[in-house]
Amino acid sequence: MTEMASTGPVRPGDRIAGKYRVDRVIGRGGMGVVVAATHEQLEQRVALKFLLAEAASNPDVVARFLREARAAVRILSEHVARVLDVGTLESGAPYMVMEYLEGEDLGQRLARGAAMGVEEAVGYVLEAIEAIAEAHALGIVHRDLKPANLFLTERPGGKPIVKVLDFGISKVLSTANDPGMTRANAIMGSPSYMSPEQMTSSNTVDVRSDVWSLGVVLYELLTGRLPFDSRTMPELVAAILQGTPPPVEALRSDVPPGLKAVVDRCLEKDRERRYANVGELARGLMPFAPSRNEQRIERIEHVLGLTSRAPQARADEGAPIARAVTFSPITSSTSPPKRRWLAASALAGAVAVVVASVAMAVRLHRAPPPGAGAFPGASPIQPTPSAAAVRDPPEAAHEPAALAPIPVAPATATSPPAPSERGGLPPTPVAPAPVPPALAPPRPRAEAGRAPAASSSAPSCRIVSYFDTDGNKHFKQVCP
Repeated sequence: MTEMASTGPVRPGDRIAGKYRVDRVIGRGGMGVVVAATHEQLEQRVALKFLLAEAASNPDVVARFLREARAAVRILSEHVARVLDVGTLESGAPYMVMEYLEGEDLGQRLARGAAMGVEEAVGYVLEAIEAIAEAHALGIVHRDLKPANLFLTERPGGKPIVKVLDFGISKVLSTANDPGMTRANAIMGSPSYMSPEQMTSSNTVDVRSDVWSLGVVLYELLTGRLPFDSRTMPELVAAILQGTPPPVEALRSDVPPGLKAVVDRCLEKDRERRYANVGELARGLMPFAPSRNEQRIERIEHVLGLTSRAPQARADEGAPIARAVTFSPITSSTSPPKRRWLAASALAGAVAVVVASVAMAVRLHRAPPPGAGAFPGASPIQPTPSAAAVRDPPEAAHEPAALAPIPVAPATATSPPAPSERGGLPPTPVAPAPVPPALAPPRPRAEAGRAPAASSSAPSCRIVSYFDTDGNKHFKQVCP
């Protein structure tokens, strides 16, 4: 431990930023070192990650280090180790403050030779996919997925959980220029887990490169060995680009054929033939996952935007009622007699709805018979007469005598006017003034099914005077 600490930028007991006390070294890699520390004010255990001196002098490595911090902060999944802070030492070397994790990574688990069940291996990969799905949704490709970057720790309640580490060489798909990170001649990542396209040109990778890496991880968790393993780098590159891995069932007999097919599809050298995204991979792993993983897969698909709710059936405006009839699917688990009964019931219901809709349409569009109401048993309704109809001659008998003066008939053309008895001309007949509509008496309504009652007063007759050819004056009564 002392030797490891001496090669790093800090030693146990050092204080960083005046608040983090270094406790011990917990890991060291080719470019950095991770130590356990304590936030003295909060009394919180944290992990500090530093770059070694030779790595801190490389601008590309420093950019990768800061990239890891930015990528981890953007991903909010519980399956990613949280980044709490970043800073710089007095020497100029950057450091990162992360949540402290107790446990071991899956690479250490494999190194111990511990057997791993099929459901356990699939469950670990699904937890990693949940974190990678959120990264992909943000346009981030990890590019270094391997068992050593899948850390197995515990939740506060003691339940195990996988957290994805080290987004240091991740690629942001939306960034056109990625200096130092995506040069065609730079091999970024762990070669044994790299996709063929990442081997040839790392600046062309997309999310399907992470699908390949997850397939390699699953292969190793199931069989305990890598699908492509060689002693030299050229041999390894040739195996990944052209070789075929040993079949999973040849190394482990209890692996279901369907799961073997999922692994084979992840390891397709033509990325067009792989799963298009980790959501499809998660759905393919569903039959082999531990129970109660359906919600996890739904979350993965939701994060990637793969879930879409089918539009609900809605009858168009003015469409027949029968269009709104829907039938629930009958699952294969239903017994044949019950299926036949359900089908017959559904058909009878549909016929009843159609018949009812046709009957209603006919009833609404059928004209009522003359003299009958709109509904059976209703009394006929007489229309209200207009003012002109009230003043028609057939209705004159209903007008009061005071409003109906007796006019004098004009002289006919054949009888020339004669002197009156008093020696004057006969009076000029005056036409009765029209009765205004507002003053016209209303026409009495007839009761339902009964003729209008006759008026109790006698018809109004007129006395008309006239002269014969001899000039004699006569009178006669004219009744309507």
